[in-house]
Amino acid sequence: MPSDLSPVIAAAMRWLLTAFPAATGALNYALAEAQARQAATVAATLRYPTSLDVGLLNILGPGGSDRLDALTGVVQQDRGEVDYSWRTWVDETVVSWAANLLADPCLAATAEAALSATEHGAVTAGDARRLTIPSPRDYHAAPLLRHPDLLSPIASLHRAALLELLAAETAGT
Repeated sequence: MPSDLSPVIAAAMRWLLTAFPAATGALNYALAEAQARQAATVAATLRYPTSLDVGLLNILGPGGSDRLDALTGVVQQDRGEVDYSWRTWVDETVVSWAANLLADPCLAATAEAALSATEHGAVTAGDARRLTIPSPRDYHAAPLLRHPDLLSPIASLHRAALLELLAAETAGT
């Protein structure tokens, strides 16, 4: 994983798990976290495919989670967090793309294949089997995180851009 994308990946993963919590239990949380991290890693790598893109991200910042929070009904008072500064590192597009990948394993497989066209390379996401070939246990651990209807308001924000990018990448490879 490109180290410069780590804050965006971590923030996207945390936002997804906060908005769509895992089933009860430590193992379920760990499995949901692995799925969210894989989705955020693939999405962030596609969104910021070159070191120049990552450098600009680090200078300008990703934008924050305000719009996503509004879509899911989270308001400042409801957050109940002492430290919510991590939300400033949430990239709306990365979260939207990750939601698309979580909702559609076939799309996730296409996205994983497109990673080879990035400067970071195909090994960026590591083994993304939980994302591309989820087991019944993965679905059980993260029923909200994998539910297409629940993810739809977030996924639809930037789905067209993701599909366009993947069509261009797969045509080029």
